[in-house]
Amino acid sequence: MCGIVGIFDTQGSREIDRAALGRMNESQHHRGPDEGELYLEPALGMGHRRLSVIDPASGQQPIRNAAGDVVMVFNGEIYNYRELREELIGLGFAFRTRSDSEVLLHAYQAWGRDCLQRLRGMFAFAIWDRKAQTLFLARDHVGVKPMFWSLLPNGLFVFGSELKSIMTHPELPRKLNPRSVEDYFAFGYVPEPNTIFHGAYKLAPGHSIVLKVGEREVKPQRYWDLSFKPGPQKSLQEVEQELVARVQECVQSQMVADVPLGAFLSGGVDSSAVVAMMAQHNPDPVVTCSIGFDDPEYDESKYASEVATRYRTTHHAEIVDKDDYGLVDTLGRLYDEPFADSSAIPTYRVCQLARKHVTVALSGDGGDESFAGYRRYRFAMAEQRVRDKIPSSLRKPVFGTLGKLYPKADWAPRVLRAKTTFEALARDTVEGYFHGVSKMPDRVRAQLFSDGFKRELQGYGAIEVFHRHAANSPTDDPLSLIQYLDFKTWLPGDILTKVDRASMAHSLEVRVPLLDHTFIEWASTLPPDIKLGGGEGKYIFKKSLEPFLSHDVLYRAKKGFSIPLAAWLRGPLRDKLRAAVASPQLLDTGIFNERYLREMAEQHIAGTSDHSAALWQVLMFETFLRVSANA
Repeated sequence: MCGIVGIFDTQGSREIDRAALGRMNESQHHRGPDEGELYLEPALGMGHRRLSVIDPASGQQPIRNAAGDVVMVFNGEIYNYRELREELIGLGFAFRTRSDSEVLLHAYQAWGRDCLQRLRGMFAFAIWDRKAQTLFLARDHVGVKPMFWSLLPNGLFVFGSELKSIMTHPELPRKLNPRSVEDYFAFGYVPEPNTIFHGAYKLAPGHSIVLKVGEREVKPQRYWDLSFKPGPQKSLQEVEQELVARVQECVQSQMVADVPLGAFLSGGVDSSAVVAMMAQHNPDPVVTCSIGFDDPEYDESKYASEVATRYRTTHHAEIVDKDDYGLVDTLGRLYDEPFADSSAIPTYRVCQLARKHVTVALSGDGGDESFAGYRRYRFAMAEQRVRDKIPSSLRKPVFGTLGKLYPKADWAPRVLRAKTTFEALARDTVEGYFHGVSKMPDRVRAQLFSDGFKRELQGYGAIEVFHRHAANSPTDDPLSLIQYLDFKTWLPGDILTKVDRASMAHSLEVRVPLLDHTFIEWASTLPPDIKLGGGEGKYIFKKSLEPFLSHDVLYRAKKGFSIPLAAWLRGPLRDKLRAAVASPQLLDTGIFNERYLREMAEQHIAGTSDHSAALWQVLMFETFLRVSANA
């Protein structure tokens, strides 16, 4: 795992500022504390920070071919590098190292951009081909590894593994993008391909960029997508057997490392499945790490202990204070843009624990997206069944009116929030799902934003993010469609971003076997009714794992990494919240309706309303502004 940066002169003539490149590289020292190198030639500079995982002795970067005319920086792991290495040797390539980096370099030499069709792994890389005068960048299929870029007004193209690395460049202004602000307050993160800043972008998962000297236009191209094409009919037993075999293979392929390797173990289905499969192929005890909470309402550590005992792992567990709110400013520095997933706090803690014992950890992320495990999928399909029975011409006016008249009840369980349900039923599948997953509903954002900021948006709404992806969806099945939307937004924008920054803050590499692209391609071909079967999310996934995990581990209600936000904002974070909603950094942006902002905070503190989700977003936005101003 590493951090990469680069500066490329699209004019092909100017010398690259070594000091600027060095500052970009050192801004992400935490991603690669073992080694750091720069490479410069006319019109090009590349930098690399290395966390040594495979071939520590000789896998240094930037790496060049024997002729010196192809140069690469690479962040990630290629899991099938051994097979590719043998194929490349057969084609006449000679290797100086045992690293996957050299395999990737020669794969580009052998197959050009088509090398992407042969890779299994998590990666973000840049390759300079001097003969072709092209810079080639790519990001892995689902977005496990990040890549940020910007084309500066002066014709310099900059890229890096974190937003801070490119924002370090003096020519890139820190101007907020109004649409990204709207997106953030709707989703709780800024979805690809935008960042919070004008002119700075994320390379979307499954995309590449080719820049040629003399060209000033950047056109990311998709090289991979999920198909959701129905597969051949099979019995449930056949699917269960194939699913287990595929998970075992994915896990085994990601256990290659020359440094200590272990796994996160929360006691949930996905991480427990990964640990169970690791134990099948590891003669030594698997090293597992978990955190618990000192409040039973939030603690699931007993299930992690159960799995650890069953598979005789070397288990490390720590109990975290449920009032572990001291990381607020740390999160602002880690994510470089506003990020409102509060589970980033326990994620940071489990990465901190894991790094004490291993350098590489396998995670269970991805099972919910592939097999419809989230509760929101069940809610969305229940709403869809109502939509399917009532004509749109009747449904929209009836439920739209009920949604306006029914009182708001954020304090109630989701199933009792009739206002939210009525509002969702008045919409189509995409709009209803957007309404269901929005951190802050349209009606709240309409009151939170100032009139001036709403004019600046020029009618733009965050729903356009979903509409854009839905237009490219290969399926119109309602469940598959919303899974596709999550693969394009929630997974890379929230889940994978959260884990990448939290793990890299501790120089820990995290791998995600359930997001192997061949596995999720296969999972997408399965019938929707065996993913969400009988109201049970991840139905076929859980059935397949019954020989490996207990009923309680598989079928208890999912808690996840939740924290007591509402209580924090009324108690220990009350003064911090009041300071945030009155801070010059926040109010001087002109984004907010100050009166509504204060009312929302005071209503929450008084206990008359629960605005915790919205206020956490505001708090994290203010933290981002303050940290960014001091960067």
